Amino acid sequence: MQDRGVLTIALAGNPNAGKTSIFNALTGTHHKVGNYPGVTVEKREGSIEFQGRTIHIVDLPGTYSLTAYALDEVVARDFVLNEKPDIIVDVLDSTNLERNLYLLLQLIELGLPVVAALNMSDEAAEKGIVIDHTLLSKTLGVPMVPTVGSRGDGVRELLETTIATFDAHTLPRMPNYGEDIETHIAVLVELLKEDEKFTAAYSPRWMAIKLIEKDPDAQRRIEHHACIAKIRTALEAAWHWIALHYGKDPEIIMSEQRYGYIHGAVSEAIHRRRRRGISLTESIDRFVMHPLVGMPLFFFIIWAIFKLTFALGEYPMVWLEQLFGNLETIVQRSTLSATIQDLLINGIIHGVGGVLSFVPLIVILFFCISFLEDTGYIARAAFLTDRFLRAIGLHGQSFMPLMLGFGCSVPAIMATRTLKSPKERIATILAIPFVSCGGKLPIYVLLAGTFFPNNASTVVMLMYATGLVLSVLSTFFLRRTVLKGESMPFVMELPPYRMPTLKGVLWHVWEKTWSYIRKAGTIIMAVSVLMWLITSYPKAKGIEEFAAGARLSVATAQPGLDDAVIAARVEELVRQYQLEHSIAGRIGKIIEPVIAPIGFNWKIGVALLPGLSAKELVVSTLGVLYGAPVDDTSEGTSLRQSLREAPDWSPRIALALMVFILVMPPCFASLATIRAEAGNKWLAFQVAYSLVLAWLISFLVSMLGRAVGMA
Repeated sequence: MQDRGVLTIALAGNPNAGKTSIFNALTGTHHKVGNYPGVTVEKREGSIEFQGRTIHIVDLPGTYSLTAYALDEVVARDFVLNEKPDIIVDVLDSTNLERNLYLLLQLIELGLPVVAALNMSDEAAEKGIVIDHTLLSKTLGVPMVPTVGSRGDGVRELLETTIATFDAHTLPRMPNYGEDIETHIAVLVELLKEDEKFTAAYSPRWMAIKLIEKDPDAQRRIEHHACIAKIRTALEAAWHWIALHYGKDPEIIMSEQRYGYIHGAVSEAIHRRRRRGISLTESIDRFVMHPLVGMPLFFFIIWAIFKLTFALGEYPMVWLEQLFGNLETIVQRSTLSATIQDLLINGIIHGVGGVLSFVPLIVILFFCISFLEDTGYIARAAFLTDRFLRAIGLHGQSFMPLMLGFGCSVPAIMATRTLKSPKERIATILAIPFVSCGGKLPIYVLLAGTFFPNNASTVVMLMYATGLVLSVLSTFFLRRTVLKGESMPFVMELPPYRMPTLKGVLWHVWEKTWSYIRKAGTIIMAVSVLMWLITSYPKAKGIEEFAAGARLSVATAQPGLDDAVIAARVEELVRQYQLEHSIAGRIGKIIEPVIAPIGFNWKIGVALLPGLSAKELVVSTLGVLYGAPVDDTSEGTSLRQSLREAPDWSPRIALALMVFILVMPPCFASLATIRAEAGNKWLAFQVAYSLVLAWLISFLVSMLGRAVGMA
């Protein structure tokens, strides 16, 4: 039992019922909400001070039942059973009460205080659903409070009712499932009560019902009960009686009994006004979900998002590049020492500035994705792709984690907890790193914008599409070799279309953008400074003699050159000489034989190494390794210009590098999440598999590029 100095409230409910909206409204936080099931896959916690007491609130993953199959459902059930919150608030979707009340009955069976939030009550009213919450509360014996979580309506009343219910020690009325079944429940309850230690841990009535339902977890929990033999005998008698009288599985019978009880409870309390015509959601779905229109429309929307991202993002991106170029000029003209200038320009401005210049693209891309999520369209996309996903051995529900992978692989991998089949879950986890996350986007934009300026958006979309194709092919291979098994049937509730709130969409965008900026100001800056150190030290021996020889060679090769041009070229040659003799240069030379067949030089090898920590670091490292181009005498040049004028770069190399980065192992955070969710064996497999695949595919791309004359 929790510390009585703190009131612990658990928020439970079906997926997409609005628990996280209620949690955010109660705690003042801004956790992600979405108009599709499965947004919350682990519990979230927050504390507030209210009416002179500390309230600890826990947002549990959505579940339809306390009979758990998927990992997120296990999290919800185990918290309620093991942690024993002081009171449970069941968040109900008012537009679909009969199904939502099923979980409420199971929570009532636990014997804990329960309060119900009739969430989305505004949408219910719009649909002509009239709920007499006072009558429904009286019928079920549970306090009910109408709420609109997205606006915070009714949330204070909900909290006040929850506290009052707890303080009054009010317990809900136990549902009656018929005289015969109740007789068997009563026999089991008496037997379970004979073990006081067991009774202190679990509600005897809840456990008796779960045992009758043949719940595997309940059967595991009674293995060490003092009266286990008598309990098994009583269970056999109950199962035999149910089979004899109903001819159905006990779980089905108990489910029917619950729904019968629910139907009786709501028949008087809920009324529907006659609706004219079809709803807006039905009208849109007739077009969006059409077998011939649905998938082409989905691909068009994705293409349009990338086109819009580049069309709108190019201008502010150029402005930011100019800003960092001006900063570079200011540093060059300052009175700071040469070493400090070098650190600020090559270590920070070229590194961090190169990454930050892509912020406008991040903002636009995630604005579009967040808007689609909140409308409810993403759930339709999952439904549309189900048949295709089943053909390759995945579950339709795998679409959600794969879609989340466009933002970040870490929450995407964690989102696989909603999958019930372990093999489908592992296959989805291994497929997610091939989906292009937000960290890969700056690399694509940099290289596509530099070497394919007229078709940059098409090239970037091609990279995203290639990642999805590789995910499909990889999964197809794994599900027919090391992860063989039947696919689970896919049943998904399609939420109604909702107009996203500007506040909600902007908050999602801010979360993603701030995470990107914070990473640039911490990890990327630290690694950029480290890269500057290992590219600047130790100082190459004989660098003065090399500089003198370089000056003579440049002046001799092109007589009549301006002194400023000669000085710029010599400076670049000296910088390259220093790079090759630095720690980074030595590391790069070790890596170079492995990647040389692809066409990569040692600098690219060095840039790939920090990319294992975070993909954005590839951009910042390239910014450190490539300074102003040799033929340039202007100050404050951009990384794109430097790469374009570097002799060892070409469209072929750029395309091969984009493919390598697409396929190579994900960042350390993602690898740690794979280890936590799938284990060391699959972590090792993921790293080895993706490294080999990255080399092979980028090699093929490079060879094909050479064959078609992509110089």
